Amino acid sequence: MQILRSVSKFSSVPAKREMEIDLTPRLSKKSYGGDGGAYYAWCSEELPMLGAASIGAAKLALEKRGLALPSYSDSAKVAYVLQGNGTFGIVLPEATKEKVIAIKKGDAIALPFGVVTWWFNPNDTELVVLFLGDTSKGHKAGQFTNFPITGTNGIFTGFSTEFVSRAWDLTEDEAKNLVSSQTNSGIVKVKDGQAMPEPSPKDREGIVLNCEEAPLDVDIKNGGCVVVLNTKNLPLVGQVGLGADLVRINGHAMCSPGFSCDSAYQVTYIVRGSGRVQVVGVDGKCVLQTHVKAGYLFIVPRFFVVSKIADADGMEWFSIISTPNPVFTHLAGKTSVWKAMSSEVLQAAFNTTPELEKLFRSKRTSDEIFFPPN
Repeated sequence: MQILRSVSKFSSVPAKREMEIDLTPRLSKKSYGGDGGAYYAWCSEELPMLGAASIGAAKLALEKRGLALPSYSDSAKVAYVLQGNGTFGIVLPEATKEKVIAIKKGDAIALPFGVVTWWFNPNDTELVVLFLGDTSKGHKAGQFTNFPITGTNGIFTGFSTEFVSRAWDLTEDEAKNLVSSQTNSGIVKVKDGQAMPEPSPKDREGIVLNCEEAPLDVDIKNGGCVVVLNTKNLPLVGQVGLGADLVRINGHAMCSPGFSCDSAYQVTYIVRGSGRVQVVGVDGKCVLQTHVKAGYLFIVPRFFVVSKIADADGMEWFSIISTPNPVFTHLAGKTSVWKAMSSEVLQAAFNTTPELEKLFRSKRTSDEIFFPPN
């Protein structure tokens, strides 16, 4: 698969320091919530690579009639719908009308700086949305800071009534009533019968891509498949500055050892299934060897090599890469660097016999990236 090269804008952390950071995968923890749902986040105190790489990670879970109040963030993000169906609204900078978009499981959404969004679940099934993004320009490295514009902690609760009334051309009593009428914060439950805007199919264009329905970039029989989000199929990721992919590998299949060769971090959330993960860094040191399952998140440092093997039920993960058009180098399979090297170099590099080098070169001549079980 041909992918254009780009340079990461994320913070640079020395490899030696990254070697010393605990890479153990973590689950998210509840930050706040109520009858309408809850907001969960990963923190850099428990997952230090978040702060080191200036990456934020969070989840929004909305119950039936749950509404995440309008807000904006200090970080550009990619959202991924893990479960359910719902609606979200987005107001782009300087736009005169919001876009109202129907969302469903598998949807990936690019959220650039400065957008105001709200999220609503009209259905019985819980709506769960994952957020991964760049906090390098945020208030705190490794953590999203959201700014609600309504509710008890909304921006206008901090302004004097005089300023609010002047800004909105209301009397002070009207302004005070409007600002204080919402007695909840963050997430609320909308009353039955209260109307919400209907989504428009045309509003999805260029903002949302369903990874479960998009054409596959790689599809290996009995091995796995991948859909890559980049500026070609979701142009708005160029403004976000992130690439992303959805990867599925079959039971007992392996994802080839490989690394991001354009100084990008890989942030991986396990969507479904389970399996084993190994990460190797500087001086051939194994810095992570663990078992992961749905709900866990981990981060691979720049240039470190990662590989995964699924358990019997397979494994699916959603990742962001800290560049909009990532480039990967694989160290096994028909597209690996070994296939490009001359036999003389391989024999000398491994200090091995011509016979063993020939055997090594003869393997994995048809498998690319994903290797089916033997």
